[in-house]
Amino acid sequence: MHPSITVAELKSRLEHGEPIQLVDVRGADEYAVGHIPGAINMPLAEAESRVDDLARRSPVVLVCQSGRRAGMACELLQEHHDGLLVLEGGTQAWMSANNPVVSSLATRWALERQVRLGAGLMVLVGVILGFLVHPGWFGLAGFVGAGLTFAGLTNVCGMAMVLAKCPWNQPAKSSAPTQEALR
Repeated sequence: MHPSITVAELKSRLEHGEPIQLVDVRGADEYAVGHIPGAINMPLAEAESRVDDLARRSPVVLVCQSGRRAGMACELLQEHHDGLLVLEGGTQAWMSANNPVVSSLATRWALERQVRLGAGLMVLVGVILGFLVHPGWFGLAGFVGAGLTFAGLTNVCGMAMVLAKCPWNQPAKSSAPTQEALR
């Protein structure tokens, strides 16, 4: 079990000016949708390669959407850093307590949600048009099903790659802390 901190305790410590480094281990798209003020983005996939960024900071509070990925990051980094804490309930719990979040794209949905909506709509349209227009439209639903199966087996989602390049998913110019600010 990894050491954790509650939302109330974190808020209290931050309000009292305690030097705490907040590290959001979610992907850049989730981070852009909304994160705890002062948190830096260090996706879970980069955590081990960026461990030196945390070496001189203590304590470090790891944050994700619900706490699961932050717990995984804690397991990866605990042998390199002894001041790690995981925020219980993650960003969801932080927001549920009516605490502020910073968002660079206030109305943007997370990429995974966009994929689910797009795939669902394509299947729905394929089925409706298959019944009403021509049975060949059922092929659209089959194509989406094949794409989702491929994505599940390979962890490569073509629709996510296309959606990530759309203008509404491009990150805004940010004043996020640089690597030097972490040291």
